[in-house]
Amino acid sequence: MLGKLLVRYLWTYKWWLLGVLVFQFASAMASLYLPRLNADIIDKGVAAGDTGYIWSRGGFMLLIALGQIVASVIATFFAARAAMSAGRDIRRDVYDKVSGFSEREVSSFGAGTLITRNTNDVQQVQMLAMMGATMLVTAPLLAIGGVIMAVQQDAALSWLIAVAVPTLLVIAGFIISRMVPLFREYQGKLDGVNRVMREQLTGVRVVRAFVRERIEEARFRVANTDIMVVGRKVGSLFVLMFPLAMLVLNLTVVGVIWFGGIQVDAGDVQIGTLFAFMQYVGQILMGVLMATFMTIMIPRAAVSADRIGEVLDSTDALHRPARPVTQFPDLGAVEFDDVTFSYPGAEAPVLENISFRAAPGQTVAIVGSTGSGKTTLVSLIPRLFDVTGGTVRVGGVDVREADLDEMWRGIGYVPQRAFLFTGTVASNLRFGREDATDDELWQALEIAQGRDFVAVMDGGLDARIAQGGTNVSGGQRQRLSIARAIVHRPHVLVFDDSFSALDVTTDARLRQALWRALPDVTKIVVAQRISTIADADVIVVLDDGRMVGIGTHEELLAANDTYREIVESQLGVDA
Repeated sequence: MLGKLLVRYLWTYKWWLLGVLVFQFASAMASLYLPRLNADIIDKGVAAGDTGYIWSRGGFMLLIALGQIVASVIATFFAARAAMSAGRDIRRDVYDKVSGFSEREVSSFGAGTLITRNTNDVQQVQMLAMMGATMLVTAPLLAIGGVIMAVQQDAALSWLIAVAVPTLLVIAGFIISRMVPLFREYQGKLDGVNRVMREQLTGVRVVRAFVRERIEEARFRVANTDIMVVGRKVGSLFVLMFPLAMLVLNLTVVGVIWFGGIQVDAGDVQIGTLFAFMQYVGQILMGVLMATFMTIMIPRAAVSADRIGEVLDSTDALHRPARPVTQFPDLGAVEFDDVTFSYPGAEAPVLENISFRAAPGQTVAIVGSTGSGKTTLVSLIPRLFDVTGGTVRVGGVDVREADLDEMWRGIGYVPQRAFLFTGTVASNLRFGREDATDDELWQALEIAQGRDFVAVMDGGLDARIAQGGTNVSGGQRQRLSIARAIVHRPHVLVFDDSFSALDVTTDARLRQALWRALPDVTKIVVAQRISTIADADVIVVLDDGRMVGIGTHEELLAANDTYREIVESQLGVDA
């Protein structure tokens, strides 16, 4: 998967990579040529006392060294540009993929791991791409070219290279083979830390309300310790790797000095040649070390690439139709035709044989006990899930055949848990429609009973909203969410228990304003309070995923035992 990912995203920047190859080649050639020039100066210039030769060759060496530095800088710039751009593209594609997930895929992966995969995992692949581009040419050229140049300098000492390089490779292979499973485990532990941290930050009020700080601290400490233990094992292998590599390098240099000194003493080798040989040995082992370092990075990047690939290659549960329907002949109509829905692996369906129709402009209420499937039912309307049986029609079109963007433009959805984005009141309301005027925002707030509290906020429509809307109350969040849906100008408004945080008086005023201001908009209302849905045109009663009654409040009160029990539990027997 790693190779596929790198080829897929780096190929776009092939000209940058070509520049990296050219300048890295130039830098490596300069590195290989400098020791030979150094040997010439020592053997021909210093030995003969030729100052002019020393100055001319030395100046030439300085010029080459300067060129090497410039080539390395340019190559690094090109590599960084290509790698960072590829990382940006991967994050973009992961985000686009995740943003198209249904609730099923998000729940399957988990929010914490999706965040990790789009941040830390992409960073690992990005760093490998950068390091690989900079070392792709340098490492093999230094290793292979160094061997050739060293043998040309002194073939008698080349046996030291033949011993040192395989030894270093054996050490690297032994250590890397133990790193691969640790890297995979580390990324999993990182997911765990992110998950615990996210839960604790999101549920901080619950944690404090139940005095669970100590217990949550202990839970985080366990997750944190787990990743520390794995990280310490990885670090131990890193710590072991480089001292062993330096030991091989130093022993090789000692061997060169020892055996090369014997040859110099015998007059078989000149001192400059010996120094050049030592430099080539260092370059050879440096090339091997660079390749080894790359090899160490590859396992972790491969694990990260696999995790990224799982997201990019995942199959969406919501398939967009090949020929989507963009025209809706019955605007505002919502119809459930013998609908059944089951979660994957569930023993029994959540919803079974649900059939009813909401005509344009009607108010249809969904009521039932906790766990009866109300939220799941209304989630099928904007196609957050796909039915496993039957058909859901919006505007007279099967939602599975409709163009999703066109269909969503006609649906306003207010979720059970109101969510606001970081920004201002206006930016949150314009999330429904970007071109909405201030007057339209105030009108939507008037309907949603939010005008009064927004007007006294510092800045009014420009008042700041914290992440998640934590600086406003639950009831204010709900009213802002309802106003946002109104600004959207939908044909169908879906309220998933969206009045639960409102007091009875505000609830009544809001419903009256909604019904009066939006008579042509179909309203699907899930509610727990009977007072909220008593005046609905149609009330659908659910019990354990089945529809056990449908009618008006009076009809159901007279003929439906399940509905009567709900009413009596809230309003009393005489209701």
